[in-house]
Amino acid sequence: MRLALAPLPGRIVQTGPAVTLAGQAYELIKRDLFEFRLLPGDDFTEGELVARFGVSRTPVRQALYRLEREGFVLLRQRSGWRVRPFDFERFEALYDVRIVLEQASVTRLCGLPDMNASGDLPALKRIWLVPPAERLRSGKQVAELDEAFHCGLVAAAGNPEMAQIHRDITEKIRIIRQLDFTKDYRVDATYMEHAAILRAVLARRADEATRMLKSHIEISKAEVRQITLHRLQLARAEGLR
Repeated sequence: MRLALAPLPGRIVQTGPAVTLAGQAYELIKRDLFEFRLLPGDDFTEGELVARFGVSRTPVRQALYRLEREGFVLLRQRSGWRVRPFDFERFEALYDVRIVLEQASVTRLCGLPDMNASGDLPALKRIWLVPPAERLRSGKQVAELDEAFHCGLVAAAGNPEMAQIHRDITEKIRIIRQLDFTKDYRVDATYMEHAAILRAVLARRADEATRMLKSHIEISKAEVRQITLHRLQLARAEGLR
């Protein structure tokens, strides 16, 4: 699919060396991916990004090569690029790894002498253990908090290497997880499921917490096969509320 990038806010401020400009370009392109302005299968050129960002080709190219290494885009020809099309088997494999990491983290967390020491759990309690009237209704906000919940559980377990691997996987499946929150019922379901998992963790019921956590993630994993180009285009048109 050929895509002409619309002129959007996000011109780069040239206040540093090329590596800094490349970093800004990298973040802006990723934002386009995660906010559905660039969809899987969309084609674009370096020249389009250069014109939009107001910088030279070098930092844009550096940013794109970094995104290529991370699996977000593919080089098509001399200066042509494509957003990596959905690879359903790859996404499902990433979900499987995520389940293993999160279950191991929760088991470790439940065995810590002072599980509240890191501050992650108290913060999660303030967000998720609230009455229905205090729940956020914005799909975009809840999608961000959903990521923070799962990353917070892993971080609270106290293994920084595991937390970094988990963050990398989280980023690779972010677009799919965001699509969950274009459905209103998923907001309430997420609050209820997160609250139940959190209460089990706080009570040190590791077996119950890991079982519910796996079921919770499997629901999102099941959505992967239901994603269609039409649904992605609707998300681009409407955005997360």
